[in-house]
Amino acid sequence: MATPAQVRQAVRSRRWTGATVGMARGHIQANLAILPQRHAFDFLRFCLLNPKPCPLIEVLDAGDPRPRSCAADADLRTDLSRYRVFRNGELVEEVPDLLGLWRDDHVAFLMGCSLSFDQAMLDAGIPLRHLDADTGRIPVYHSSIACTPAGMLRGNMMVSMRPIPRRLLVATIETTGRHPIAHGSPVHVGDPADIGIADLGHTYSNPPVPVRDDEIPVFWGCGVTPQSVAMASGIPEMITHATGHMFLTDLTLGSAKVLC
Repeated sequence: MATPAQVRQAVRSRRWTGATVGMARGHIQANLAILPQRHAFDFLRFCLLNPKPCPLIEVLDAGDPRPRSCAADADLRTDLSRYRVFRNGELVEEVPDLLGLWRDDHVAFLMGCSLSFDQAMLDAGIPLRHLDADTGRIPVYHSSIACTPAGMLRGNMMVSMRPIPRRLLVATIETTGRHPIAHGSPVHVGDPADIGIADLGHTYSNPPVPVRDDEIPVFWGCGVTPQSVAMASGIPEMITHATGHMFLTDLTLGSAKVLC
């Protein structure tokens, strides 16, 4: 599936129900968070205060599931292959679409994803072993890095990890730092224990990718952070993408800018 529109159509028609890693490379993949309107301003503030894990691409009007600027003819109720529903701090279900859950008071937020800079890293000669793994998925971890709270929304940053050859660490930081829309430069390099991760084999989602002797673990802010916030805050309702099941935008990595 070469274009974002083709991916969205395949997801909408249920011809594709899997993760989106490696699809439409060079385009921005987006994390999704949907909240009731009464909590939307606090979430907007949360994103602005925490741009590393939550770089905003677009904020939709209440009740409107159709992005206006990042994807033509898209519908956020159907164009992601899996969604998670959190209520009162608990993950209560995963669903294939939101047609039966969408309400007029829902406000949707789209945020950049580090899958978006995979192609830039490959172009810079940086190998990405998660692309060679059976799942093709990047491991995600709970960290001890506290996010700046906004209203009732609080919690720690979730991070993704890629094992990077030590000789390519500087190139990795420089390459990813050019793309704040996709989380930008790493938030931590080296010992996972320094950010509260006791065991790289124990992930929040996706299988671990072992770190070889000539590699170093490198961590980026992750757009799964709103899921951590939903659980820590006990917010009455938040709907998100399922990890790895992203929304494909029409934006290219070179042209996309953080909303604020």
